[in-house]
Amino acid sequence: MEQILKCSALIMLVLAAVACAPDEPPRTDPPAASTPDGGLKSLRKPAPDGALAYIISPDNGARVTSPVRVLFGLKGIGVAPAGVEKPDTGHHHLLVDTELTNPDVPLPNDGQHLHFGNGQTEVLLPLTPGSHRLQLVLGDYLHLPHEPPIVSEPIMIEVITEE
Repeated sequence: MEQILKCSALIMLVLAAVACAPDEPPRTDPPAASTPDGGLKSLRKPAPDGALAYIISPDNGARVTSPVRVLFGLKGIGVAPAGVEKPDTGHHHLLVDTELTNPDVPLPNDGQHLHFGNGQTEVLLPLTPGSHRLQLVLGDYLHLPHEPPIVSEPIMIEVITEE
């Protein structure tokens, strides 16, 4: 059973590496251990005391037009690209209209989980008209949230069409 869990965790790392944007370094470190649900809790890096992620702009409740310029902020921790293992660092992931569900697995890379693995601290985000929820999650070099996760307060914005 332990061998199956280790193989499952390794497969997850390989799949997560394939899911990264082409300009992000591949992940090659094998998992040391995994949780029964296939997570990689034992690989999660500790969050520095007082580390904080926040959305600088737009403000919560803002009415904006698309594309939306989203500025990311951090306090008490640095930024490093994906694939670069450096203490007390991570890179941003922006959750769009979703929430962090399982911090013990690498963050997916899809339309609701946007990766900024080159260390970017802002994005011009095309969004459809309507209400949208945005939240930052800092991931380590393997795209795993820290322990405990460093997440921003979620914000709600309203995308309007220009009149």
